[in-house]
Amino acid sequence: MDFWTILYIIDWVLFGMVALTALYLLVFTIFSLFFRTSNIPKTNHQNRFIVLIPAYQNKGVVQTVHSVLGQTYQQRLFDISVISDHNDEMTNFRLAQEPVTLLVPNFEKSTKAKALQLAINNLPQFKIYDIVVILSAGDVVEPEFLENLNAAFESAGTKAIQTHLLSRNRDTTVSRMGSIFEEINHSIFRRGHIVCGLSAGLQGSGCAFDFEWFKNNIFKIKSAWEDKEIEALLMRQHVYVDYFDQIYVFDEKTREAKDFNRERGRWIKAQYLTLLRNIHFLPMAILNRQYNWADKIIQWMLIPRMVMMAIIIFMSIVLPMIYTTLAFKWWGLFAITLLIFAMATPDYLVDDKWDSTFFKTPLVLMKSIPGLSKITDFIEEREHKREKKKKEKEKNKKRKNKK
Repeated sequence: MDFWTILYIIDWVLFGMVALTALYLLVFTIFSLFFRTSNIPKTNHQNRFIVLIPAYQNKGVVQTVHSVLGQTYQQRLFDISVISDHNDEMTNFRLAQEPVTLLVPNFEKSTKAKALQLAINNLPQFKIYDIVVILSAGDVVEPEFLENLNAAFESAGTKAIQTHLLSRNRDTTVSRMGSIFEEINHSIFRRGHIVCGLSAGLQGSGCAFDFEWFKNNIFKIKSAWEDKEIEALLMRQHVYVDYFDQIYVFDEKTREAKDFNRERGRWIKAQYLTLLRNIHFLPMAILNRQYNWADKIIQWMLIPRMVMMAIIIFMSIVLPMIYTTLAFKWWGLFAITLLIFAMATPDYLVDDKWDSTFFKTPLVLMKSIPGLSKITDFIEEREHKREKKKKEKEKNKKRKNKK
């Protein structure tokens, strides 16, 4: 095959894959616009909760414990179990002063699944629980969190619920990007899916499960990406995951680009490894009309959004240098993708820093590519100096005005 034939094949294969991903995102983004938050009906029935907080090298777990202890829900109806894995002595000392069950494992290879399994194994035999709640170290919840979750479980009539994760911090470009991507996920994989009658996606934190179901299934989890395995188990067992947009969990977003890219890389790896383990279920899921299960497998087949944007930008820049006509469809797809992200982003995130965050996104991505990180560091350093000069000018102006 000659150069042009190879180019056409690569171009159309990539375009087809990206276009199908964009179509999926567009459909559920449009459906998410019809989502309406309704009040959770109050209930007199009170469930007994066990709150599990796996904490791997995270001092923020102390703050999480304090926020859970400050609940309006009756304290005799909930217990807290903290799995403090490889935390420092001071953090463990502070946790030991609180009315919680403190577990201090020393796993050779730490995973969240191992921590959750340890917590379940160490629950008091004489206590009966109805619902298990999973929070991440650093999460903060409102005083009415368990009260609202109790009412949600009674009204939903299902064994799994995902709450609304909101960012606690938006003080850097990376944390603002994380906040935006989180809300886009909520729009597409939760609000949009709920409107269609499909199961919402889990996040691994801020989620709650029927205690007996969780106890019977958590020991089936063997990998480091427990949220994907739990999702697979739920779908295969026909368990619907409901989503409550008005029950908030405030989590802390990473502030550094290297941590942000490492986190995304880990999620991409988990997505495709889970896909390889479960793709053989797709034909039977479709034939048996298990639409939630089929949809979940299709989700794992999608190109991750960061990769999708990287492909679109790369092809949009490179193809005009070779054959401009081939780039037209990529430019159109780029515009549609931006429209999808704009529709899926809540208004409260579109602030005075929105534009700068958007244009800095490629710089954050470049930091994960060897050889380009120095370029991004140079650009960021120049921008930091420019912002510093701008602030100094503003201070000088204020001083002059005072005089």
